[in-house]
Amino acid sequence: MSTDLYGWKCHTLKSGDATLAMPTEIGPRIVSCTIDGADNLFHVIKEEQGGFGEPDWMLRGGHRLWHSPEQNPRSYDPDNTPIKVAEIDEGREFLLEAPGPDHSGMVKSIQIAALGAETFKLTHRIRNTLQWPVQFAPWALTVMERGGYSTIPLLPKGDHETDLLPNYTMVPWTYTDFSRPEWEFHQDFIGIDTTKTAVAQKLGLTNYPGWAAYWQPAGTFVKAAHVELRKTYPDFGCVYETFCNDFMIELETLGPLTTVPAGGAIEHVEYWGVFAGLPKPDSDKVFNEEFRPIIEGWRTDLIS
Repeated sequence: MSTDLYGWKCHTLKSGDATLAMPTEIGPRIVSCTIDGADNLFHVIKEEQGGFGEPDWMLRGGHRLWHSPEQNPRSYDPDNTPIKVAEIDEGREFLLEAPGPDHSGMVKSIQIAALGAETFKLTHRIRNTLQWPVQFAPWALTVMERGGYSTIPLLPKGDHETDLLPNYTMVPWTYTDFSRPEWEFHQDFIGIDTTKTAVAQKLGLTNYPGWAAYWQPAGTFVKAAHVELRKTYPDFGCVYETFCNDFMIELETLGPLTTVPAGGAIEHVEYWGVFAGLPKPDSDKVFNEEFRPIIEGWRTDLIS
């Protein structure tokens, strides 16, 4: 199905009561995620809506695909031109592909499949068009609307007598300040209250249960991705990262650093779930009894 949204012509993809909108004049991107006709869970910058053809990269919002490690100008290559769109399986799947290589010689595409029950599978691909190999990691970033509550689950607690070595690290960026009020450290999760964010903050983890969530009154957005612990990841080994400021928060998963040969490609898969009616998970009791079991049950069904 096609529609006009935020000044762009968009294709829409529905899974249960959840709907994604994908613009054709820029990208590959996804600019909207709604459930049952409620507000957009993604943030889209008002001043950049409907724009295309700009010479410089635009944040815009929504979901995008980059490659890591981050570097300017390589990571900030504009995605401001019309894309190739292929509809697959009678509207249950779309392939969005950039019209050609970016300035670093990479071609990006996102294949989105509706799995039913408000669940989507996103296969991110980056193809190396250069005549030599390049090392990078695929990096999937989703810009969410400010005002909600983000949860990053932590690995199960161990035992002092038997667990002699650590099993993950936290990686703060130089501007991260854990004394700020948006950071809430709980026994089993890290919470971020975006109603309290005023300046840029960023954090990465080198291991986690493989999913993260963002609660809003209009619905809870969850993204899950496989972690390959025996492989090397960028940014001191981060498999998951989050960035927030005074108008949005990003949920970011990464693939391992890979040397992609000339003409080769790399893939990174995410699963998205959209949930209506979940309680705000800002306490240990709510998170462990009413929030986490539902999401982990959803994730278990995906991999079973």
